[in-house]
Amino acid sequence: MNIAILTFDGFNELDSLIAFGMLSRISLLGDKDWKVSIASPTERVTSMNGLVIDAHIDLVTASHADVVIIGSGMKTREVAQNVTILSQIQLDPQKQLIAAQCSGTFILGKLGLLNNIPACTDSTSKPWVQESGIQIRNQAFFAQNNIATAGGCLASQYISAWVISKLKGLDTARDVLHYFAPVGEKDEYVNRAIQHITDNS
Repeated sequence: MNIAILTFDGFNELDSLIAFGMLSRISLLGDKDWKVSIASPTERVTSMNGLVIDAHIDLVTASHADVVIIGSGMKTREVAQNVTILSQIQLDPQKQLIAAQCSGTFILGKLGLLNNIPACTDSTSKPWVQESGIQIRNQAFFAQNNIATAGGCLASQYISAWVISKLKGLDTARDVLHYFAPVGEKDEYVNRAIQHITDNS
């Protein structure tokens, strides 16, 4: 199972790296066929706060992954206008799980994958994502069939839990959430996250 997290220059660290950490938990639990990769248009990308990371795979390779998650960042609108970059991203919701976080929802829309599907994004991105014709819901997470969106940096947990629940079941999603949840709040944290993905999928 290959999971690609699309990460561009100016990326939001929380969107890409929370998902990377939570989803990688499955391989640590023993599934050696479960692989999570950072995918970028260049070999190295720099975050909005100056964190530099190396990409594992390119966007063309990422387009063949079983799961593709589009992260957000300060340069999302530039990415969405870059035909060279967008042309490398070829996704099929009939064959893949596809998710987007915050301004990544804008890219998902530009790829033509949100036609008649309401979506979530962050408060900063909301005005210009709406201007592009995407119907925005005032909530942290929403999924329809094989497409999910989330709004707010810490909503990465919902995308991660949704992916795990779709591929490994709700019990595994609960276990992963429980591992990462704050001590003293684990049951409440897990139940709330699971409710988000079950009520909004």
